[in-house]
Amino acid sequence: MRRPDRDEHDAYYSRYIDLVPDGDVIDTLQAQMQVTRALLATVQPDQEEYRYAPGKWSVREVVGHLIDTERVFGFRCVWVARGAAGEQPGMEQDDWAAASNAGSRALGDLLAEWAGVRRDHASLFRGFDDDAWARVGSASGRPFSARTFPWVIAGHELHHRALLERDYQVGPRR
Repeated sequence: MRRPDRDEHDAYYSRYIDLVPDGDVIDTLQAQMQVTRALLATVQPDQEEYRYAPGKWSVREVVGHLIDTERVFGFRCVWVARGAAGEQPGMEQDDWAAASNAGSRALGDLLAEWAGVRRDHASLFRGFDDDAWARVGSASGRPFSARTFPWVIAGHELHHRALLERDYQVGPRR
C-alpha cells in the first residue's frame, strides 16, 4: 500500500507518517514491533516505573499509551475502511493514560498485550482491498483516508521508541 498523500490526513499526523520508511507498511508494523520489544526487554524491573521528569509517563505508561493509541487508530481504520457513517471522537492521551492502569502492570504483560493487538491489526489490514484503503472518513473533526492509519500507528511507535532511547535511556548499557 502506498504512503498516504498529505491531503488524506490532518497535517499534525505528518510528524509520524514521515518517520516511516518506504515499503509495505504492514511488513513495517510487524518488523518494528520486534525491534521495540527487544529494546524494552533491556528494561530492568526496577526501571519500569522510571520517569525522566516530574509529570512524565513511566516506561510502563508509555507502553500503555502505545497500546491504547494503536487500538484507537486500528478502530478508526476499520471504521473508515468499512464505510461506516459518523465521526470518530478524539482521544485525550493524558486522560487515557491516567485511566489505563498501565503504571501498575508488569512491563512483560503490557508487551504481550501490545503484541496481540499488533498481530490482530496486521491480519485485519492485510484483508483490505484498494477500495477500502481509499475510503475517507472523519476523526477528531478532520478527514482521514483509511490508508493513513497504519502509517500513523507505525510512525507513532517510532516516535515513542526514539523518546524511550533518548529521554528514558532505554537500551543496551553504554
